[in-house]
Amino acid sequence: MKNALAVLLISISLLSTVGPAFAQEDALAEPRSATLNEAFEGCFLVGTAMNRWFIMDEVPGVLDFASSQFNAVTAENAMKWGRINPSKGDYHFDISDALVDYAQANEMKVIGHTLVWHSQTPDWVFENWRGRPVDRDTLLARLENHMEKVAGRYSGRIHGWDVLNEAILDDGSWRDSPWRRILGEDYVATVFEMAHRIDPQAELYYNDYNMYLPGKRDAVVTMVKDLQARGVPIHGIGMQGHFGIGRPSMEDFTAALDAYGALGLKVMITEMDVTVLPWPDTLAVGADISAAAENRDELDPYTEGLPADIAEAQAEQYAAFFRELVARRDFVSRVTFWGVSDADNWKNNFPVRGRTDHPMLFDRYLQPKPAFDAVIAEAAPCGTE
Repeated sequence: MKNALAVLLISISLLSTVGPAFAQEDALAEPRSATLNEAFEGCFLVGTAMNRWFIMDEVPGVLDFASSQFNAVTAENAMKWGRINPSKGDYHFDISDALVDYAQANEMKVIGHTLVWHSQTPDWVFENWRGRPVDRDTLLARLENHMEKVAGRYSGRIHGWDVLNEAILDDGSWRDSPWRRILGEDYVATVFEMAHRIDPQAELYYNDYNMYLPGKRDAVVTMVKDLQARGVPIHGIGMQGHFGIGRPSMEDFTAALDAYGALGLKVMITEMDVTVLPWPDTLAVGADISAAAENRDELDPYTEGLPADIAEAQAEQYAAFFRELVARRDFVSRVTFWGVSDADNWKNNFPVRGRTDHPMLFDRYLQPKPAFDAVIAEAAPCGTE
């Protein structure tokens, strides 16, 4: 493992695609004996998201490391419509096939992400040959064909699908997406029923960011109750965990967990990271990938490494989140980190490109940070049942 990590450090693929690395080879520490998947085995799955370079084993050592720490895996981008089917009739399954094969070989659950999203879906899906919006029947046919090609291809091999992603705004109103405009107000039931018909064995989830905000929380609860009353299959709620130090408040976080848990569904933190960087004051806090701000020195203060006091504050924040999640292990079924290490996490480029963030449990050489130890310490109750 140590030799593999050394290769990781000097890999041109890593340095050129996911940001800077601070470590030198001789700074590598010995791996810890505790692993996340073993520590939380009695509570919930612990997953990671992987990008193309990792899935295709272009950065040596990462696949072995990930399977040692995690028991669930999500493709960060490789299963999104724009990547897997960029133009009509043009499908690319090499990366998603590799991910599913890797997960099965290592007894990891695969989370499919995502079938229906307003973003990263090619324009051709919603348009006719004249560039005008297609009618409802045409869009339904394209969606069904896509689900059959993708969800159908992996039927029985996917643990769960993020069927619908980010359909509700922070204030609780519906997002005015092409899906809703063309398919109609009842499209949520339609897409869940379609997904269940095509892959009846998979769990089906609604996934969104800022799910702790009261307006969005209440709207999601209302949506789910309506689906349940009509017998529409939905099995879980995915709370994207793009958090920060001091954000969200524990009151909002736990209120959301309890509200979703009261629905009788599984609740997951699906995209967890805890940024240590300031949020630009020109942007609303969230995970809308269209948001962007210009880089300035004051927005990128830790380019030379993470100060000890900030690392400790991050550790305390992670511990607080996991303490509440473990306390709700009767309905919390998974926590997925949105990346493997600080180097590959998307927050290095969102919402400000080119920053040096440190949002994960593992640093840029895959060594555990104080946050890792803090999270492991919260797993004690998981071994008592």
